[in-house]
Amino acid sequence: MLKTRIITALILAPIAIGGIFFLPPLGFALFTGAIITVGAWEWANMSGIGNPAGRVGYALATALILYGLLNVPFVAVLWLSLFWWCVCFLLVRSYPVGSEKWGSLPARAVMGLFVLVPAWVGLNHLRTGGFQFGDSSNNLLLILYVFCVVWVADIGAYFAGRAFGKAKLAPRVSPGKSWAGVWGGLVAVGAFALVISFLASAGPGQTLLLILASLATGLVSVLGDLLESMLKRHRGIKDSSQLLPGHGGIMDRIDSLTAAIPVFALIITQLGWLTTGHW
Repeated sequence: MLKTRIITALILAPIAIGGIFFLPPLGFALFTGAIITVGAWEWANMSGIGNPAGRVGYALATALILYGLLNVPFVAVLWLSLFWWCVCFLLVRSYPVGSEKWGSLPARAVMGLFVLVPAWVGLNHLRTGGFQFGDSSNNLLLILYVFCVVWVADIGAYFAGRAFGKAKLAPRVSPGKSWAGVWGGLVAVGAFALVISFLASAGPGQTLLLILASLATGLVSVLGDLLESMLKRHRGIKDSSQLLPGHGGIMDRIDSLTAAIPVFALIITQLGWLTTGHW
């Protein structure tokens, strides 16, 4: 399994790096839209759509929605996403109580749109917006930063959870996660934000705000992971698909990012570090 995971990662890494960091804005939108569309195909399975044609139809409908949002103000979608993740917190916290309200196939299908569409919108807002933090104005570094926040939170959670993880975070949703992991991940994220602020020559005020924004992003990334775990548990499956040998599916790799990206994009927009750009 380890060998399979490494081979898959070695194949996917250059594709992902090339698509995210070397394409012009419109090409970036198409590349990330393709990833979201595949994620929608997997979400159709988590929604309970058993018919292969139905899953393809759901994915294509999601792609059409992305296309329809090309000229829609990004920030409106991001505010909707923030409200959605607040709702998700309540859903995850109460599970399995309340699952009868969202457990139907149509409800779970709509949930997927609230997860996937704002993630694409937020990512493209980060790519095309006018960005300035400290002496940095590189949008590609901004995208790399939010990715790193999620990865650092995950790594910090892993080691802190192994060392101190007795109190479980959400045992009915994801038994492996602990409160110690959450706090360890946040400490790692805070330290990472501090280092990046120093490298960007940011002032004390910007540094403090970046730390707070990054902590909020790291926290909501945990919620993104938990939401997918809840949907898979409700559906009775382990992985969103077997598309990536040794890794499960696309959604298994981007679940935390789907929550982190739109929330982070909204926060830094409200802070004035990111303005709406153009394709």
